[in-house]
Amino acid sequence: MALERLRQPLRRRAALIGSVVVVATIVCLNLALHLLPVAGLGLSVAAAAALLLFARASGLSWTQLGLGRAHIRSGIRWGGVVVLLVGAAYLVGVLLPATRTAFLDARYQFGLSEALSTAFVVIPLGTILLEEVAFRSVLWGMLSRHMGPWRVLLASSSLFGLWHVFPSLSFASANQAISDLVPTTGVATTVLVVVGTVLFTGLGGVVAGELRRRSGSVLASAGMHWATNSLGVLFGLLAWRLAA
Repeated sequence: MALERLRQPLRRRAALIGSVVVVATIVCLNLALHLLPVAGLGLSVAAAAALLLFARASGLSWTQLGLGRAHIRSGIRWGGVVVLLVGAAYLVGVLLPATRTAFLDARYQFGLSEALSTAFVVIPLGTILLEEVAFRSVLWGMLSRHMGPWRVLLASSSLFGLWHVFPSLSFASANQAISDLVPTTGVATTVLVVVGTVLFTGLGGVVAGELRRRSGSVLASAGMHWATNSLGVLFGLLAWRLAA
């Protein structure tokens, strides 16, 4: 019993160090992906694998990482429901002229073949894989060793929001709906868009984290992630066609 009491502070310290290492790695990855966009896809896949290897070497089980076999069906079920709900909402949004401009994103003004490859290859491997592994799998598992579930949810969601600071720098010029809301340019506009994006994606991280928590599987949050991003590209293609 006495030996066990001595081991507990050591375990907690190791858990804290592991969390710090993961957060530092996420920060470095964010900078690297921003400075080296050409290496995005390969770097994302390699980084996801490295994070999982570190987590397993640190003693986290597949279940703690949200990748356990016992929760696969639950993850698919929750994720599938979210895909259907997001798809229905996007369809209504594209068909209504008042909300169609929200889908007119210049970054995704593609032809059909490029839209399909972006939705089913580039986004899943270049964005969703790394972000789900980083935030809802490895970071979640690390934080859970020394935090309660709600603190884990809020911490991982806050960091997920901050992860989107660099991508948000181009949102105002790329998305027509945002351009209509903040038509001026300058530092104040950029700050407004960045803050709004961080808050919005942080809230999205809360929803994704809650899906992961309730289902026990990262597949649930990955389903939501794919629906919001990839379906956004596909329905964006439809929006551009309708707008033309």
